[in-house]
Amino acid sequence: MRGAKSAKWVVGATVVALAATACGGSSNDSGNDASTKWNANGIVKFASGEPENSLVPANTQESYGSDVLKTIFSELVSYTSDGKVVMRNAESITTTDSKNFTVKLKAGWKFHNGEAVTAKSYVDAWNWGALSTNAQLNSTWFSDIKGYADVHPDAGKPKATTMSGLKVVDDSTFTIELSTTLPYFEYKLAYNAFAPLPTAFFKDPKAFGEAPIGNGPYKFASWTHKKSIKVTKYADYKGDNKAENGGVDFVNYTTPDAAYQDLISDNVDVVDQIPTADLANYQDDLGKRAVNQPFSAITTIAIAYYTKQWKGIDNKVIQGLSMAIDRPTITKTVLNGLRTPATGWVAKGVLGYKAGAAGDITTYNPTKAKALIKEGGGVPGNKIYIQYNTDGGHKDWVDAVCNSIRTATGVDCVGDAKADFQTDLKARDAKQVKSIYRSGWVLDYPVNANFLRDLYGTGVAGNSGGYSNPTFDSLVKKADAAKTLDESVELYQEAEQSLVTNMPSIPLWYYNVNGGYSNNVSTGDFAQDGTPILTTIKVKQK
Repeated sequence: MRGAKSAKWVVGATVVALAATACGGSSNDSGNDASTKWNANGIVKFASGEPENSLVPANTQESYGSDVLKTIFSELVSYTSDGKVVMRNAESITTTDSKNFTVKLKAGWKFHNGEAVTAKSYVDAWNWGALSTNAQLNSTWFSDIKGYADVHPDAGKPKATTMSGLKVVDDSTFTIELSTTLPYFEYKLAYNAFAPLPTAFFKDPKAFGEAPIGNGPYKFASWTHKKSIKVTKYADYKGDNKAENGGVDFVNYTTPDAAYQDLISDNVDVVDQIPTADLANYQDDLGKRAVNQPFSAITTIAIAYYTKQWKGIDNKVIQGLSMAIDRPTITKTVLNGLRTPATGWVAKGVLGYKAGAAGDITTYNPTKAKALIKEGGGVPGNKIYIQYNTDGGHKDWVDAVCNSIRTATGVDCVGDAKADFQTDLKARDAKQVKSIYRSGWVLDYPVNANFLRDLYGTGVAGNSGGYSNPTFDSLVKKADAAKTLDESVELYQEAEQSLVTNMPSIPLWYYNVNGGYSNNVSTGDFAQDGTPILTTIKVKQK
């Protein structure tokens, strides 16, 4: 995901993608006292931005679009903060071999247009998302299903339009057969690519993307491009996460500074990205309405391996650049102690996180950094560019990272600023990154595979830098074939450690949610992916 909120890419210093059901909450209680009167039809204003693409689940990988989709759609499952799968639209998902699954749906669920949510709603949606001629960003998320290669070949036209591993049994039951065993497959079903779709979608996917019809706690109301997206409470929603407000306005902001100023003046209700310049003071500004808590996301700077600069590069050069970055100082000063230096590629809080997985290559050591770069033949051109989006609050830390590299090694380093997240993503998708790009990834599901296979596997949706490593791919294949979840997680830890010898990216730091609420609403819980659980926010009666 471009979020992992994926996949979700993370847009800014704290903006992310997918929301889980019940995860770590804030300790704030401002406005939550028993005497407060609530407006059940009140609208929550959430600081957001313009999605990269239309609102189709199989084609949405970034934070802004994913935030909206998670209110409009409900998938088969979600998960708890301690890593347990919970049923949402599914009544049950059963398997005896982690290869063949039977899914039974809960009764009575409907799309917002009144159409029943059936087994066919899922099977048709997944087949459409996987089909290569539909060119969906999230198509590889269906690659575990038997028959994927027939609908999405590496080259040429597809041999089929449906995957042989999906079978509708009856209106409330369907089966899934995978190509091989996959112990964590159930977790993946929480991702928005696996949402069901009504028949209206297939008649006109383009129109649907501008006005989606889902099965979630909110229904789509309107989209004024580059201004706002509005959703309203769906009264007939059958899930257990019903909205406690009347709807959400996703208000488009071009800078985190503007959003924060509106939060201070109560013109917007929820912000999950505090500008870098305000990180030192925002908790004093907001008091009990401030949010500061860890969540499962990581910042890296990823190598654009398709560029002439990095083709055939010796890994020692990448290791040297990594060791030239003074993470403790940058996180303490520029980021006000609100980030934690990363020691591997998997974020904290997910199954399989292992401290120190990258060994000493994330340890600041200017002498060794300079020596490694020299041993590896040097940085071609002796200059690197770090691409980033200016609307994400990244400039200060990018400048600090560049200064650290420049001072430690003599390699010139400058930021390559893009006007907004959309422009940044389009440059990545079009393989127009000059050198290196800022990458932020938040969990799509709480297993280490999500930060490894879904980002660095050859040809996967999240692999924007063109990284390909046969050794890593082989270890991933071995981990996916494990008999148990615990065994798979352990084998993925081996895969993570293998990245040290052929680095796809340079880990920087783990995230905290740094956000806040206005005086107009209750404070609420933030999910493991760092997003506010919007259904739980109440609006004060005026």
